[in-house]
Amino acid sequence: MKTVFLFLLLMQSLLFASFSGTLIDVNSSLPVKNAIISDATHDVRSDANGSFSINSDETLLHVKAYGYRPYSFHTDTNETTIYLQPIKVKALYLTFWGASNNSKTFRNILELIDQTEANAVVVDVKNEYGSTQFLTGFKQANSYGAHKNRTNRNIQKFIATLKARNIYTIARIVTFKDELQAANNPDYAIKKDDENQTIWRNHDNMAWVDPFDKRSHDYAISIAEEAAKVGYDEINFDYIRFPAKTGLLYSKENTQKNRILAIESFLDEARVRLRKYGVFISVDTYGNICWAKDDNGIGQTVTSLAAHADYLAPMLYPSGFSSGSFYFEHPSEYPYEVVFRSVKTIQDRIPSQRVRPWLQYFRDYTRRKKEYDREEIQAQIKATEDAGTDGWMMWSPSSKYSLKCLGDDTYCF
Repeated sequence: MKTVFLFLLLMQSLLFASFSGTLIDVNSSLPVKNAIISDATHDVRSDANGSFSINSDETLLHVKAYGYRPYSFHTDTNETTIYLQPIKVKALYLTFWGASNNSKTFRNILELIDQTEANAVVVDVKNEYGSTQFLTGFKQANSYGAHKNRTNRNIQKFIATLKARNIYTIARIVTFKDELQAANNPDYAIKKDDENQTIWRNHDNMAWVDPFDKRSHDYAISIAEEAAKVGYDEINFDYIRFPAKTGLLYSKENTQKNRILAIESFLDEARVRLRKYGVFISVDTYGNICWAKDDNGIGQTVTSLAAHADYLAPMLYPSGFSSGSFYFEHPSEYPYEVVFRSVKTIQDRIPSQRVRPWLQYFRDYTRRKKEYDREEIQAQIKATEDAGTDGWMMWSPSSKYSLKCLGDDTYCF
């Protein structure tokens, strides 16, 4: 029996080689602790000295450390001291229709990044309708025609253009709001609680799939894998929640416990399947999640999301907070306070280094109709800096940005 045991240990050592290394910040030369080093199936953490050791039969390893660019390397290069590049992500949203190699919107964003502190883009890889930015290898989505309205015919060129400028790339995946998927799969589309149990559609006539159903999980994660394959640095899951509406039918009892578990289950599966690509995972949330004591009826809490994703991206649009929030009659008139206080209030649940809020780059849509010019944009940015976040993501629905607002001039529009 002892001989068999020793033989098995010997075989394991032959199958799985041990690789050790040290992670160093390329700017400060300080060790990077608590980084995630992974192969396709498992991961380990670096210690306080930046040191790690991983047993793996794979030669390609990935490193993810909060506040740094992702890094991949081959173990057969004998590279044992690994230098990581810090980054505070300052991203501009690039709409689905602008994510073409030849679009004016894309060219304008590249020019702005060249001239401002912006260093990243958030790109619609799957939009609310269910269309994909490029022709993916995911046959199910293609069979529904998800690629027919694609805006990019050469995704390799698109990614290469961004990488050549050292631009950090974020793939936005609209998760459970998906007209194409729901229309083609009525058995797991969210339905009305009426006599015919018809498919429910929200105010913009878009259907959703049931977040309780594992088939909806597999679909969104499969598209996320396609984005990771072509070279995106991060997967950003939006609409990773239940609809903010009552009276709908699901495959499970619609309780807070069940909702939270469904979102956690999705993120756990995403983490397992995306591990082999070395990408970060971020999740978008309503801004008021920072202040809520429950899941707001949508399956999201700061605590649950922080335990299962790399970065939290609350939509801290001052216009999105109702009168009386923060004791302000008109929160949109206090952009700095809205962003700063919201980030600070969740520090007991997630460190600010793992928070990267969405900021408002559009006119106030409340009754005040306040213009959001340079002063308001810069106030929000300063709030993220003072709160110590991992940067920010700027939301302009049309992806129209101005050097006047992000640069040194006065007005944005």
